[in-house]
Amino acid sequence: MNSPQNILVCVTQQKTCERLIIKAALLRDEIAGRLFVIHVAKDEWNFLDNAKEGEALEYLFAISKSVGANLTVLKSNDIVKTIADFVAENKINCIVMGESPNDHQENNFYSQLKKVLKNVEIYVVP
Repeated sequence: MNSPQNILVCVTQQKTCERLIIKAALLRDEIAGRLFVIHVAKDEWNFLDNAKEGEALEYLFAISKSVGANLTVLKSNDIVKTIADFVAENKINCIVMGESPNDHQENNFYSQLKKVLKNVEIYVVP
């Protein structure tokens, strides 16, 4: 990778996404870049009323802060476009995302992101 790198971690409202943030922080430390964490919720999702999801996002916010990153939560029905806009605004070179248990859906999301973000490296962490 060429320095400096800005890394974006895409998280869901699950505490297990902590591993993605930690992995990206280690990568960021190697390359002297900046780390961003994002969660994009669809407009109709009301995660703040769901105690478990709200608690998970609070947990991921704390993990993000502990590694020197901020967790940005955005609402949009076009998740790929929202992430692409965030990538452009913050000059992101690399995206770290998790593997989905639903393989077909993950491949579709990865493919959509890759098509829109041709010059951005995307790492899928199992």
